[in-house]
Amino acid sequence: MNAPTTAFRGLALGLRFALTGGRPGLLRTALTAAGTGVVVTLLLLLTSVPGAVDAREARDAARTGRGGVSAKAPGPDTLLVAPVESHYYRDRQIKGVLLRPEGPKAPVPPGLTRTPGAGEMALSPALRDLLRSERGALLRERLPFRDTGTIGPAGLRGPGELVYYVGDAGLAPAAGAWPGARRISAFGGDAPLMPLPDEVSLIGALGAAAVLLPAGVLLATAVRFGGERRDRRLAALRLVGADSRMTRWVAAGEALSGTLLGLAVGAAGFLAVRQGAPAVRLRGAGVFPSDLVPGPLAVTLIVLGVPLAAVAVALFALRDVAIEPLGVVRGAARGRRRLWWRLPVPLAGLALLVPGLSHGEVLPQTQHLPYRLWLPAAGSVLLLGGVVLLLPWVVQACVARLRGGAPAWQLAVRRLQLDSGPAARAVSGIVVAVAGAVAVQMLVGAESARGVNTPRFPDGVLRVHTYLQPGADGRQVLERFRTTPGARSVTGTVEFWGDRGDGTGGAMVKAGDCEALRRLARLNSCRDGDVFLSYDPAQPRHGGLMARPGDRLRLRRDGGDRTWTVPDGAPTVTVRPDAYGTGEAAVLATPAAIDARGVTGAVVRVAVEADPKVPDAVEHLRTTAAAVDPALRLVDPYAPVREDDMDYWPVQRALPVGAAVVFALVAAGLLLATFEQLRERRRTLATLAAFGVRPATLAWSLVWQTAVPVVLGLALAVAGGAGLGRLLLWALRLPVRDWFAFVPVVGTGLVVVTLFTLAALLPLRRLSRPEGLHAE
Repeated sequence: MNAPTTAFRGLALGLRFALTGGRPGLLRTALTAAGTGVVVTLLLLLTSVPGAVDAREARDAARTGRGGVSAKAPGPDTLLVAPVESHYYRDRQIKGVLLRPEGPKAPVPPGLTRTPGAGEMALSPALRDLLRSERGALLRERLPFRDTGTIGPAGLRGPGELVYYVGDAGLAPAAGAWPGARRISAFGGDAPLMPLPDEVSLIGALGAAAVLLPAGVLLATAVRFGGERRDRRLAALRLVGADSRMTRWVAAGEALSGTLLGLAVGAAGFLAVRQGAPAVRLRGAGVFPSDLVPGPLAVTLIVLGVPLAAVAVALFALRDVAIEPLGVVRGAARGRRRLWWRLPVPLAGLALLVPGLSHGEVLPQTQHLPYRLWLPAAGSVLLLGGVVLLLPWVVQACVARLRGGAPAWQLAVRRLQLDSGPAARAVSGIVVAVAGAVAVQMLVGAESARGVNTPRFPDGVLRVHTYLQPGADGRQVLERFRTTPGARSVTGTVEFWGDRGDGTGGAMVKAGDCEALRRLARLNSCRDGDVFLSYDPAQPRHGGLMARPGDRLRLRRDGGDRTWTVPDGAPTVTVRPDAYGTGEAAVLATPAAIDARGVTGAVVRVAVEADPKVPDAVEHLRTTAAAVDPALRLVDPYAPVREDDMDYWPVQRALPVGAAVVFALVAAGLLLATFEQLRERRRTLATLAAFGVRPATLAWSLVWQTAVPVVLGLALAVAGGAGLGRLLLWALRLPVRDWFAFVPVVGTGLVVVTLFTLAALLPLRRLSRPEGLHAE
């Protein structure tokens, strides 16, 4: 019989034995199916994430016109589109799109059946619920349009997103410096996707590796799990004439049966978990279940790879097992473990994880999101997997030098010296979980400390700026903010560019009252009609000045250009750092010195100090900003950053859930591994008990056999995780916020190991009875 035929018949016989081997066989198959199901569910979820993110970004690009087909001239099939900058209502992000059809055949926005007319709006279901609630009273003033439709999933990034479409009859295309709207003839098309930041990709990759590797350890442990009846069955096969190769394929077939059943369990688990996707808050919105679809290649690799991995693990587990007609003999003393083949694995992971480390880039700059995610994911798996590979070598090297101690300690040390592999495998899941969790905690801690509740402006004043539409008066904008409830003080400037007209450039002109100009420069005295030349020593060009007395600047206006001359007596003043911590050389003019009305490309910058005693003062100011220009954005420097609007917050929210899943996998794998060790050594335990060794001594010896690899493994995990986290933070140019982030993770790991080790000792008394010396 040739090798392929032997393998096929052995696997088929093993599948039959797994389903007809009685209650123990069915239990073993169920355990293998459960472990495989967890792994398959996680793999399907993780392979669905890149496609889900791409789908969300594609819908966002389509509705804002970024992915639309541009049109140069108005026509019956063109539409003006202007995305509204992110607004906030009580720390919740709101997005909008302004629309104006230019013809009867204008394209309809995604998620709608018709385009809203002038003064009409279409709302997402979540935004409509907010507007109808008591919390949305002030928001209703900001959106005083007639509700005429609901935005469907095609126009939303997620079911919880707050989005609106508004028909705006005054919307005009971009002209000159004024941004205006974009003219398109169709929505959709190709648009550059917005990639996740490097920090978020790395955190997600490390988290995925920290979950997948313990799941893989559980799968390997479940596949190796056996029983006395299986051993007798394999021996009986040898007795009736099967060779050792045939019996190994039979054992692999029994493991394969549980794995195939686990594929179905994993698929069912994936479909069940996917229904809870709307509750996952990602960038202010949930996730549609329809977005979580793994690619065909990923599904093929999972369906083929998981069973093949199970067969490979089963065959590898039998390499030191002698299956003879009179019984199954396990385990001789293993030789010295080699280090040379273990080191390349973490080094390869490091090479994949940080390809551009020497250039200060963590991830390759590509817009293809799956590539950006899978490259660090593969590096994380190899790097954390390298920690697992190093653990057996570290344990063997350390226990080889241990001598003396109490009887329980000596029994444990001697057992580890003979073969430390089973003990190292039992705790490998907790090691990789701790290493991954430490690195993730360091990245999340550094990023959250950088982004949350950090004042953007040193003076705590709210800022707003907007381009003036042609013919608009910036002083009217300032006056509207001054009359808003909750505005304690309002200052602002109208800024525009003045060209010399001789090819030598020009100067930035900032017009405002004396109070506003004092925010921009150090003025000794100021009255209406004065002009100043602000000097910036950090700008060596033109001696730190943008203009000089007597310069003639050409101002572009709708009705024709006009020339304005810088007064001869204009004094030079030193710039003052603005709200962003920098200064700018410019011409500072009071209202009586220059008429800024009608200047093309003018920008109004307003600084508003809100009165903390007025309830919802910031919301009133945001309502005024929306009335001035629906696309106007008011920046509140001291507003708490909402978790949903930060890229790393979904990962941080997932940490407790992920930790619970990981430690549940670790606990299950540890329990199965300990049971398997006790079963394999039942004859040794019975012999020791027959010679008078007390049960307490045997119990403590088993505890020490687990404790020594755990302590060494946790030390290796902390060192590897902290080193990985520090390296990544250095590459991302982020400081280490907490060197002791590993303490709660290590503490949780120790508690899990302790509890499940004690639980695994329950069958010790039964296994150490003299009946264990009986042989057939």
